[in-house]
Amino acid sequence: MELWNNTLENSFFLIGILQSSKCPGLVCATITFLYLVAVTSNGLLLLLIAMGKQLHVPMYFLLSQLSLMDLLFTTVVSPKTVVDYLHGQSIISFSGCGFQIFLILIIGGAKDLLLAFMAYDRYIAIQHPLKYMVFMRPKVCWSMVATSWLLASMNALVHTIYTMHFPFCRTREISHLLCEIPPLLKLACADTTKYQFMVYIMGVTFLLIPLSAIIASYLLVLTAVFHMPSTQGRQKALLTCSSHLTVVGLYYGAAVFMYVLPSAYHNPQQDNIISVFYTIITPALNPLIYSLRNKDVLGALKKLLGKGPSGQEL
Repeated sequence: MELWNNTLENSFFLIGILQSSKCPGLVCATITFLYLVAVTSNGLLLLLIAMGKQLHVPMYFLLSQLSLMDLLFTTVVSPKTVVDYLHGQSIISFSGCGFQIFLILIIGGAKDLLLAFMAYDRYIAIQHPLKYMVFMRPKVCWSMVATSWLLASMNALVHTIYTMHFPFCRTREISHLLCEIPPLLKLACADTTKYQFMVYIMGVTFLLIPLSAIIASYLLVLTAVFHMPSTQGRQKALLTCSSHLTVVGLYYGAAVFMYVLPSAYHNPQQDNIISVFYTIITPALNPLIYSLRNKDVLGALKKLLGKGPSGQEL
């Protein structure tokens, strides 16, 4: 009994969307369904890109890394949320909370930067098509991925250590789906004003700066697209870019709300919905957005299923 009490003293209670919902069973079933969709669709997209020779180009290599990040992102949150609901109590240890913050920051930060690199890839493909494979050679692509993970790792490590060093002497209830910095800081009994400003700087660095780069890239891309002589080429370029912009809008919109918007505009219910959106819903939607209208991906899928003629590009 004493061990159990000590365990609880070093733990947090997550009061998320399931606990505040009038129909928690339905919400749990929805989260489970979305997680299965995310695992299946992202896993299938990774398989198609690995096996389809026509997909062995920089754009799809970067897309495979995005799918991997989405798969990891939703796995950090969804299984624990469902298991906790089935057990009837949502408890996370102090170390577990810190580890979850670290994973969310590292995967989310890497995803922020990767989306900016993907916008640069589309810019090069449309503005400099003849030099595309020179600018986006394998070494450059791997450097983009490595840079995304490295910078995100450094940022995640610093913020996780600093966040978890605060004394938490108030209630141990976190009014959130998962352990994240903004809701956790509300439990600290020390002054966190200066650190909240540092979290804001982190949000600007990893969200607004890459987002600005994405917007700049696509302004240049759209300028080039509308000067294309071929209507078919213009439509294909717009279709590819629209998929990426849809993913960017869904993810960045939610992340900016969570990490850049001042705390005065936050409330637990909104934050719970936003966290569900970018950790559970978008990882399920992203591969569908990229693949449903993409002839190369659909062609690779048909070949994998044996519906396409051998060696013929569909």
